[in-house]
Amino acid sequence: MASDSTFDVVSKVDSQEVANAMNQAQKEIAQRYDFKGVGAEVDFSGEKILMKANSEERVNAVLDVFQTKLVKRGISLKSLDAGEPYASGKEYRIEASIKEGIAQDVAKKINKLIRDEAPKGVKSTIQGDELRVSSKSRDDLQATMALLRDFEEADLQFVNFR
Repeated sequence: MASDSTFDVVSKVDSQEVANAMNQAQKEIAQRYDFKGVGAEVDFSGEKILMKANSEERVNAVLDVFQTKLVKRGISLKSLDAGEPYASGKEYRIEASIKEGIAQDVAKKINKLIRDEAPKGVKSTIQGDELRVSSKSRDDLQATMALLRDFEEADLQFVNFR
């Protein structure tokens, strides 16, 4: 009797690539003419990424530069959780963070999607911040992967395909 085939659904981000994107954004912001004299900067502040500038438009431009660098480094913008610009003294700030793992509510939505739209024999279980998907048929698992590639709420990767 053949055993079930499985794969894990995870949401991970390469922190070194994020650091590289941050360094590239800092260099571009330091050299661009439109950022001269506006106090524009992007920095790590603990777990958060902090972007600052003297106006709301400039801080949004800093965010745009950072997002561009993330995309060039192969990091999905679904992993970036950026807040709204807010005033802090004389400057505007945006706090952002990189999402790691699959949140419980998102995992439940993925589970429901698999139950509703995946082929019949496919089962999924939540294991911490990842999901294990199993089926007797490898073709059904590949169809499930194709279904999950279109999922909008999180950047998903598939690992441990057995």
